[in-house]
Amino acid sequence: METEHIVETNAAAEPTTRTTIIRDHEPESPRSGGGWVVVLLAVLILGAVAYFAFGRVSDAEIAKDDAVAEAAGAVGNAADNVSEAATNAGAAIEEKVDSVTE
Repeated sequence: METEHIVETNAAAEPTTRTTIIRDHEPESPRSGGGWVVVLLAVLILGAVAYFAFGRVSDAEIAKDDAVAEAAGAVGNAADNVSEAATNAGAAIEEKVDSVTE
């Protein structure tokens, strides 16, 4: 806040009037690095949000890949079971055919 005092002097002996203006200035507070701290915190928060957002996406991709691999393994097991059943059925048919022809 600025305060201004005006002092006028008019001496009878002097033919002119003298005006003195005195201004009082409050000292300005020094600027701190608080603005940079806020910007740094904002950048860190945005980085954390991005990490978790994209990290969740990659976790979902990993889960999907694991599910596909598990399903492929199950299909492979089912194919093995079908093959074994067909082999057993073929052997049983041969036994029946052999017993009938004898």
